[in-house]
Amino acid sequence: MNPLSQIRQIDYTVIFVRDMEAMRNFYGTVMEFPLQRTLSDKWIEYRIGANTLALAARGGLFDDPPPPQGALSPQMAFRVAPDLVVQCASVLEARGVKLTHPLTDHPFGHRTIFFRDPDGNVIEIFAEI
Repeated sequence: MNPLSQIRQIDYTVIFVRDMEAMRNFYGTVMEFPLQRTLSDKWIEYRIGANTLALAARGGLFDDPPPPQGALSPQMAFRVAPDLVVQCASVLEARGVKLTHPLTDHPFGHRTIFFRDPDGNVIEIFAEI
């Protein structure tokens, strides 16, 4: 048996941030993700369902230069109930977040909105419809 075939979920995601203050404000205040713990001013964790989203400053084990501004990065998708996608869009826009793609019902069965965090990471809020 291949032990890698036993992986069943992503436990946590780490975003190496350019601007910790802006990212902490975005995920903690705008997105209202519950603070799980703060290990230091360079590592902050939020709880999202069964997963952890960590914001990390460069340094330590990984001190690579950040990708250039505007470079595409991994996309994070957060699932909600179908009727909540439009409500999420309204709340985000009221908080000054510009949607990059408006509310859309896709033929493959997803209702989506897309936007970016302060570092430019692509975020999707979606529902299966």
